[in-house]
Amino acid sequence: MELTFKTTLKCSGCESKVKPYLDNLSQIDEWSVDLTVNPKTITVKGKELIADDIITTIEKAGFKAELA
Repeated sequence: MELTFKTTLKCSGCESKVKPYLDNLSQIDEWSVDLTVNPKTITVKGKELIADDIITTIEKAGFKAELA
């Protein structure tokens, strides 16, 4: 399963801030950030992804997110 989220990330520094939060979410097998599009996106892959959990996790890191 793969989900993509539009986010308020702006740069690689923002990516560094969200990294520990996403790395600690057990439902995510891998994730990536695309800083070349507007709005910036985060794509996550895993078996049993729950969009609301991922959005909450991104918000805990200080950014907004919504399903793309």
